[in-house]
Amino acid sequence: MANSRLHERYLTEVAPELKKRFNYSSVMQVPKLHKIVINIGMGEAITNKDAMKNATRDLAEITGQHAVVTKAKKSVAAFKVREGMEIGCMVTLRGQRMYDFLDKLINVALPRQRDFQGVSPDAFDGRGNYTLGVKEQLIFPEIDYDKIDKVRGMEVTIVTTARTDEEGRQLLGLLGMPFKK
Repeated sequence: MANSRLHERYLTEVAPELKKRFNYSSVMQVPKLHKIVINIGMGEAITNKDAMKNATRDLAEITGQHAVVTKAKKSVAAFKVREGMEIGCMVTLRGQRMYDFLDKLINVALPRQRDFQGVSPDAFDGRGNYTLGVKEQLIFPEIDYDKIDKVRGMEVTIVTTARTDEEGRQLLGLLGMPFKK
């Protein structure tokens, strides 16, 4: 199977540039993408059972992969949540699908956001992983505006093999992530 254009770009441009920039002795030290996790938290699923079905459908359309329903680990009386209740859904992307999704996110979805200025360069976790919030699923071209029941946000976590935030920032920057200046 052919590599996606983002994966080709990583192999031909990004990896050699990172190796030079951080003075790595081996190609195996160069940070790379490990996985991307897309998560939708669904507080409304407690009262609206159809909401979960619609959210998993949207997530499957966006990623091309079946979504897993997540359940509450603990009961929280303040939120009317009991242990085992369905409270969200998520997809973990690896390999080809991960590169295809990231390419679509960077080049199609993010620029479609209203008043888009770029994403925050500070949303790293200290270990080179990056999380960004998307306010609405409508920015993805697969979502048909007429078929959605409600605008939902989602969390996109990009897990890398980078050891520091600076390595992760350089990796995503070279891949084309539109960071704010």
